[in-house]
Amino acid sequence: MRYYLTTAIAYANNKPGLHTLYEVIGADVIARWRRMGGDEVRFLTGTDEYSVNIAARAEEEGLSPKAFVDRNVTLFKESEALLLITPDRFIRTTDADHTLAAQEMVRRSFTAGDIYLGTYEGWYCPNEGFRAAGDVVSEGSATVCPNHPGVPLQWLKERNWFFRLSAYQERLEAWLTQDPSPVQPEYRRNEMLGFIRQGLEDFSISREGGSWGIPFPIHEDGRSALSADGSGDPAAGTIYVWYDALINYLTGAGFPGEPNGAPWWPADLHIIGKDINRFHSVFWPAMLWSAGLPAPKKIWVHGWLLSSGERMSKSRGNFLDPDSAVAALGADGARFVALREVPFDRDGDVSWDSIIRRYNAELANDFGNLVNRASTLASRAFGGDAPAPRAAGESPLAAEWESARRKSEEAMNALALHEWIGSLWEFVGAANRYVDAEKPWELVKAAKAGDAEARARLAGVIGDLLEACRLVALFAAPVIPTVSEKIWSLLGHQWPYDASGHGSTLRSDLAGWGSAARSGPLGEPTPLFPRLDVDEPTTSAD
Repeated sequence: MRYYLTTAIAYANNKPGLHTLYEVIGADVIARWRRMGGDEVRFLTGTDEYSVNIAARAEEEGLSPKAFVDRNVTLFKESEALLLITPDRFIRTTDADHTLAAQEMVRRSFTAGDIYLGTYEGWYCPNEGFRAAGDVVSEGSATVCPNHPGVPLQWLKERNWFFRLSAYQERLEAWLTQDPSPVQPEYRRNEMLGFIRQGLEDFSISREGGSWGIPFPIHEDGRSALSADGSGDPAAGTIYVWYDALINYLTGAGFPGEPNGAPWWPADLHIIGKDINRFHSVFWPAMLWSAGLPAPKKIWVHGWLLSSGERMSKSRGNFLDPDSAVAALGADGARFVALREVPFDRDGDVSWDSIIRRYNAELANDFGNLVNRASTLASRAFGGDAPAPRAAGESPLAAEWESARRKSEEAMNALALHEWIGSLWEFVGAANRYVDAEKPWELVKAAKAGDAEARARLAGVIGDLLEACRLVALFAAPVIPTVSEKIWSLLGHQWPYDASGHGSTLRSDLAGWGSAARSGPLGEPTPLFPRLDVDEPTTSAD
């Protein structure tokens, strides 16, 4: 099965914070899960590079806009690599094929009669574009965009091309009210229905003047505004940044080189933040229909990472630096706490203290200690030749695992990543309680004293605990990939997946109790998640 998932593309105006990469970590986890399940996956993330703010920032630093974004894209890629994020493509809106895709979308909507010339007057956010009067807020004496505090808005009057969004009101409402709705969670769908039912207004898809942007491809009379070398006529302007940015998902599917983005389009899943829901769940489907293309199958809208109730941002200075998080927690630890600490369907308040507490409690203490105790006891009692788990009908942990497996699969299918991890860690808790109840250290003493019954019972307990560790590592591999591979090696198993989760063995073939035979002896136990103190850095210099 093919599966195409995307994240929103981030403005390449600065080094990313952990809040920026939160949804990219989540998408990477979903992509790995799908690959391990046997799907042919295309995972797309990248950067949005044509905002007015980027051009202004570049000028302030004495750089060309392209040199400015090239530098910042390098920072994005470096941080994503540290977090073990493995997209199939990192797209940039300055990529040549994206220019062709955006211009083709304009042509298709022009042919469909869905774009026309008009005059726009109103507030313009350099980061986001034109804002409706009801979508701005006052900040002292300035008027600002609520999504970009500290960035003054500009009052502009321009003659632009408009997209006829109002023509799609009924179709959008019908699309959103399907069962199940393509926009999830449901309350985010309801927000968009409320917006649509207020009446839709057409929106601008071009900008006058300026050279930092994709050249608008047509003149007022419909003639091409492009020269033979692809350069545009300045009089025709540029494509509006949000219209251009949304089309990256089609570019990533191969459009327009591949007819209608086949075989990857429509996208199976767009993962986006709540602040850009309107663009994706209202504007984007209408743009696609106008071009004769189907809407995406699902749009998942997550919340924000908050710090003391405020949205994290570089401008507020309350962000967490991803590189510092990896340096302190390791890549697996940073990935885990980001998705465990913040629900994937709503806002979540985080701090460095809460992250360290979560890391210490659930990784160092609960899972890391479980693996260490089980492997250490096995080595002491049985050497490298560890016992196999008991049959599923004889092991108390086997039934616990089947419940955890079912819950985790259901949560992943529902994109509730925090619940997916939670169900696995409920099983980790059950395994730790099993250790406390069985007291294998006492069985070790009795077995060494010659008690055959104690030795047989010890073999069953140790075998079950090692199997529990194997299964948690398998199912948690999308979020802690390098540690999961280490655990399998420690337990004498051959890890069947590569660094991105590709492999010839399906997860389902390895997910049953006792379904994987060891290929070698136990390894030397080593701490997987060393405990941490709280006093670690939370940010780094820009």
